[in-house]
Amino acid sequence: MNENSGKYDLEKRTTRFSGEVIMFAKKLKRDIINNPLISQLVRAASSVGANYYEANGASSKKDFRNKIYICKKECRETKYWLEVIANNNPECKDESRELWKEAQELTLIFSKILITIEKKKQIGI
Repeated sequence: MNENSGKYDLEKRTTRFSGEVIMFAKKLKRDIINNPLISQLVRAASSVGANYYEANGASSKKDFRNKIYICKKECRETKYWLEVIANNNPECKDESRELWKEAQELTLIFSKILITIEKKKQIGI
């Protein structure tokens, strides 16, 4: 990943994350237990990038903040589904753990963005 921060780098990173989760999901065995878990995981993970793209096209500061908040929520949900899947598919624990770490990093990034927005709001920027 390019270390220069900016909206396009995070767009690429969230897109790559979605793709990695989808590739992981394709490797999982399909059965009555995994199918709904996989579906939830893919929806949550792909929603992170979709909402980040939406945030960059926001019509207002409030709209931007709301989309970033959704990104953070979807990252947290992705971590949950990764844990549930790892617990039910021990053979995938290592890969799930790596994806969980990326979801955690994204959660922290979105948290920092929200904190920065709040600080700016408090000082009237």
